[in-house]
Amino acid sequence: MKDLIPVPPSDPGFQLMEPMAGSPPPAAPKFRLHKFLFFLRRFWWIPVAALALSFSTAIAIFFLTPPTFVSYGSMWETEKIQLAGGAAFTEDRDNFLGTQAELLRSKMLRNLTLKRMQVVGTNEIILDQNGEPIPVDIQVFSTPKSSVYTIEASSANPSFTPAYLNSIMQQYLEYRKNIRREVSGDTLASISEQVQRLEQDMKQGQAALNEYERSNNFAVLQEESTIEASYLAKLKTELSDYQLQMKLLAARELEGAWDSGNTNNTSDKLYESLRSSGVGDTSASGRQDANREIELLQLQRERLAKYLRPKHPKMVKLDEEIARAQKLADFYRQQNHEQIDTARQALQIKIDGVQQFVKEWEAKISDSNQRIATADSLKQNIQRNQGMYERLSALLQNVDISRNIDQETLAILEAASPAKRSYKEGKTMLTQAAIIGLGLGFGIVFLITVRDDRFNSLVEVTEKFGDSVVGQVPEIPEMSGLGPLALLNDNDDRHMFAESYRNLRSALLYLTVDGQKPRILLITSAVPNEGKSTVATNLARAMALGGSKVLLVDADLRKGHIHENLKLQSKPGLNELLRQPDNVDQFIQATDLPNFSFIARGSVSRNPGDLFLSLAFDQIIARFRERFDYVLIDCSPVFAADDSSTLAPKVDGTLFVVRSRFSHARAVREALELLFQRQAKVLGLVLNRSDASARSYYSYKYAEYYAVNTEEAEKGS
Repeated sequence: MKDLIPVPPSDPGFQLMEPMAGSPPPAAPKFRLHKFLFFLRRFWWIPVAALALSFSTAIAIFFLTPPTFVSYGSMWETEKIQLAGGAAFTEDRDNFLGTQAELLRSKMLRNLTLKRMQVVGTNEIILDQNGEPIPVDIQVFSTPKSSVYTIEASSANPSFTPAYLNSIMQQYLEYRKNIRREVSGDTLASISEQVQRLEQDMKQGQAALNEYERSNNFAVLQEESTIEASYLAKLKTELSDYQLQMKLLAARELEGAWDSGNTNNTSDKLYESLRSSGVGDTSASGRQDANREIELLQLQRERLAKYLRPKHPKMVKLDEEIARAQKLADFYRQQNHEQIDTARQALQIKIDGVQQFVKEWEAKISDSNQRIATADSLKQNIQRNQGMYERLSALLQNVDISRNIDQETLAILEAASPAKRSYKEGKTMLTQAAIIGLGLGFGIVFLITVRDDRFNSLVEVTEKFGDSVVGQVPEIPEMSGLGPLALLNDNDDRHMFAESYRNLRSALLYLTVDGQKPRILLITSAVPNEGKSTVATNLARAMALGGSKVLLVDADLRKGHIHENLKLQSKPGLNELLRQPDNVDQFIQATDLPNFSFIARGSVSRNPGDLFLSLAFDQIIARFRERFDYVLIDCSPVFAADDSSTLAPKVDGTLFVVRSRFSHARAVREALELLFQRQAKVLGLVLNRSDASARSYYSYKYAEYYAVNTEEAEKGS
C-alpha cells in the first residue's frame, strides 16, 4: 500500500489515498439487487399497504359503478353451392374478423339497428340521462380453426342488451345483402358498357377491312405477289450463276495456275469448267498441247543427258525444240488472258443487269407485302375484339344470374342469450389494482433504495471512495444484539472476527506515511454508533497480541465508555492527565494482556477541545511515543464534536470507521473533507459489521484453516 496523499475536498476525483499501480479506477455507482432486497425486507409493509390501498380503491369503484349486463349470440359461415363458371363475391379472409368487428361497432350500423328496432317495435329503446339510446359495446370473438363467430353485447340495461344484439345481427346480414346488390349492379353496368364499346369497335373494324379490300383488289394482289416472288427467285438464281462464273475466271488468273509445268488435277478441273462456259476454248487447248510437247521433250532430254554431253548435236536440237514449244505456250497463254478479260467484262454486264432487275422486283414485292400485312392487321384486330366481346358477354350473363342468387355465407347460429351481469370489468380492475399497487409499493422501495446512500458492502465503499479500505470487520451474532460483544482474545474461536483484526493490524504495520510508519493513530467516525470504540479496542488488543507495546487512549471526554468493556476504572484518566501532564504513570492502567495499556477518559469534560489544543497534550503525545510502539486514540465522532478534527493534525494518521448498512456516504464524505481541511492524514477506511454472508465477502470463510491447537491443525490437514 502506498503513502497516503490528501486530496482537496473540491476535487471531483476525491479519494483517500493514491491508487495502487495498475489498479482500475473506482467503478461507477450502480443499482444492486441485494441492497433492494434488504430494503424490501425492512420496508415490506410499503408494498402491502400500497396493495391494500389499490384493492380498496378498486372495490369502491366497482360498487359505485353501475353494473354491466352481457348477452351472447353467434353467427357462422354456412355452405353454399358453387356454380361452375358463375361470378362469386370474394372477401379478405386474413382481415375478415377485424373488418366485421369494426363494422358491427360502427355508428352507421348502430343507427340502422335503432331504426329497425323502432320500426319493428318489439322492444322499447332505453334512453340515458341525455335522452340518447344507451350505448352498447359490441365485441367479436372467433375460436381458432372455426367458422363460428361469437358476438358479445354489453350495456347497463338487461332487457335492452339482447334485443339490441338480435337486431344488430339481422341488420348486419341485411346490410351485407344490400351492399352485394349494389356492388353487383355497378359491376353489371360496367361490363355492359364495355360490351357495347367492343361491339361498336368490331363494326368499325369490319367496315375498314371491307373498304381496304375493295380499294386494293385484294384477290389480284395476292396472285401478283405470288408471281412476283417466283420471278424474283429465278432472277436470284441466275445472278448466282453469273457470280460463280466470275469466281472461276478470277481463279484462272491466279499466279501459277496455268504455268507450263502445272499439270495437276486442279488445273484440269478449272480448264474443264471454263470450257463448259465457252471461255478460252481454242487458246486453252493449244496451250495444253504445247505444254504436253514440252514435257515430252524434257523427258527425252533427261534420258539422253545420261549418255550425251550438252554440246552434242542431239542435245542442242532438243534444246531448240523445247525453246520453240515454250514460245508457243507463251503465245497461247497471252491469248488466253485476253479471252478471260473479254469474258469477265461480258459477265459483269450481265450481273449488273440482273441486280438491277432484282432491286426493282424486291420493291414491288415489298409494296405488295405491306398491303397484305395491313389487311391481316385489320383482320386480327377484328378477331381480338370478337374474342373479348364473347368473353364479356358470357361474364355479363353470369353476373346477371349471380345478382339474383343469394350468395350470403353468414347466418345466425344462436340468437342473443338473456343478459347476465358481467364481473369481467371487476376482475380486470382488481388485476390492474394489484399490478398498480405492487408496482407503486416496489417503486417506493426502489426509490428509497436509490436515494439511500448507506453502504451495504465493500464494493459500494470502493465505488464511492476508490481503493481506500484498509480493513473490514464482519458482523457476528454478538453484534446483532444477541449479547455483549466479547473482546478479542488469544486463540479466539471467532476465526473470521479474529482474522479480520489481524489483517487490519498487518495493514498498519506495513503502512508508511512520508517514509515512516505511523505510530500515533486516531480512531474516529462520522456519527455515533458506527463502532469506532469497539474497533479501536480490538485493534489495540490484536497489535498487543502480535508483540507490539500498545497504549489505548479513550479521548472521548464526553461519552467515552471503553473502560466498561475492559472492566477498568474511568478515573483518573485523560481529563486529569491533561491538567497534570508531569506524572503519566499514575494514569496508565494495566489490562489482562501484558503489552496492552489503557488510559480512561477520566472526568466528563464539556470543552475537551480546549485541552487538546494545549501544549500539555503535545508533551503527552511525545512521552507516549517514547514509551510505546503504537498509541491508539479513540475520539468522539467528527459530527458529534470538534475533538477529532482538532486531534487529527497532531497524530501520525487517522483511521476512519464506517458501519455497513448504517453509515451514509454523504456524511462520510463531508466528515473526510473536514479532516482534510484540518490537514489530517487519513490512512483509510475500516468497514465495520460487513455482511459475512454476502457473495462478495470471501475473506476468512474457510474455518478448516483455523485451529486452536496443534492437534486440531493436524486433523484439519
